[in-house]
Amino acid sequence: MTENIKIYTSDEYWQHIFTDLGAVVVATPNVADIDFDDDIVSAPISINDLKSTIFNRLDNQDIIKNIFGKYVILPILQHKIIITLYKNPDISIHRLKELLGFLPDVATHTVENAIYQLRKNYGHDFIQNAKGKYKIGHL
Repeated sequence: MTENIKIYTSDEYWQHIFTDLGAVVVATPNVADIDFDDDIVSAPISINDLKSTIFNRLDNQDIIKNIFGKYVILPILQHKIIITLYKNPDISIHRLKELLGFLPDVATHTVENAIYQLRKNYGHDFIQNAKGKYKIGHL
């Protein structure tokens, strides 16, 4: 079921599991479809939940490809922000934080810093904020 999916992990234990599942374990993350070391799961996890997580991540890679015109590997929080904004355009920063798993009332600038990095790398218009509502803009 996971045949030909390229997964990177530095953990030998996970390498054996992915090989047994039929995935291709690669030596560097920049050629992987999924960088498993990028905190995509928390243990313990069932095999069905693991497969579901992998396929959800792959589905999201198609969204990334649609936005960027190619497959791009991003830090996990930036990846989650883009996917969340794509699926939920025109949301407030509080709702965005909530969807990303942060408590909206907690004083952290982690999400804002990740948005800043996305804008720095892809242009100020990439993540747009109109009247307090965020959405994906254009590259």
